[in-house]
Amino acid sequence: MRFLSLLLSGIARWRAASKATVPGWRTTVVRITVLLLLAGSVSADLPEVIERVKPAVVVVGTHQLTRSPQFVMRGTGFVVGDGRQVATNAHVIQEELNLAAGETLVIVFRSASTAAQQRQARVVLVDKGHDLALLRIDGQALPALTLHDSEPVREGESVAFTGFPIGGALGLSPVTHRGIISSITPIVLPGANARQLNARVVQQIRSGSFDIYQLDATAYPGNSGGPLYETNRGEVIGIINMVFVKENKESTLSKPSGISFAIPVRFLRELMAQIK
Repeated sequence: MRFLSLLLSGIARWRAASKATVPGWRTTVVRITVLLLLAGSVSADLPEVIERVKPAVVVVGTHQLTRSPQFVMRGTGFVVGDGRQVATNAHVIQEELNLAAGETLVIVFRSASTAAQQRQARVVLVDKGHDLALLRIDGQALPALTLHDSEPVREGESVAFTGFPIGGALGLSPVTHRGIISSITPIVLPGANARQLNARVVQQIRSGSFDIYQLDATAYPGNSGGPLYETNRGEVIGIINMVFVKENKESTLSKPSGISFAIPVRFLRELMAQIK
């Protein structure tokens, strides 16, 4: 309301100073104000977006009663769909479980009103080509994130990602980083010579390259599988990837960089569509 008052006051002063006659100026002001208010209703400040995103971001790991520690983190995930689906990277859950010893796949989440809780999870679908996995959890539905499906993602767009960097070393509290889409680039490029090609790169070239998001913010291995989202609406546009992409993208580097990457969310939507 303060903004509206200032806007009307400014226009009134301009009309008084110029003595101009502007037919329908009040109608124009109302229209502009309505559009601004509508824009404000679909976008929010980053702290508000983070507050909405955090309850949907979970830790993906394994639990075994007879070992110490009983819980071992493998990566980050986030709740999607009906609130009982969790998206993450395929490499996060690729290690075989020691079923004979009672090891199970679990997610850990924390709500604003309760302490950390643990739920058993099972793998529903895996897309190794894009390093994505979809898990299923039982029990009450959790807050789910919205997947971006409208206008194309552009270079320079402001983004943020929330996850658990460096695993449990910093504690299982979600951490958020902010940056921009610095480049939309192919996941793999042929090396300058055959000696720079490894088996993974050759396989990726044969199966077909695809574009990924390069970020100017630093993610860490524990962030793998976490959501990359818009800073104004919180819609997920990608999935952070710190292993699969870097092995393909930076295979020719003797000293890998600290550049971070994300898999576009359209591949996750395609994976989820298989369930329907």
